[in-house]
Amino acid sequence: MADHHDDDHHGHSLAAWVMVGIVLLATAVMSLAVVLASVGLFIVGVVLTVVGLVAGKVLALAGHGVNGAVARADSNLS
Repeated sequence: MADHHDDDHHGHSLAAWVMVGIVLLATAVMSLAVVLASVGLFIVGVVLTVVGLVAGKVLALAGHGVNGAVARADSNLS
């Protein structure tokens, strides 16, 4: 069984939350597209998925990831 570490903050960052939120919205749009049999709406969902992945990566590179500069600065304050 995997040990739980208090210093393991995997996914607890702005970049991760934004990415997951957008991709979750995209999957809801794609699911609705399947129910409505709408190819155009499904493509919108696919585009949203790509936007979510890119947004998460850009935020991580901007320092909002788990080990980013913003996260390190916030941990130094507490």
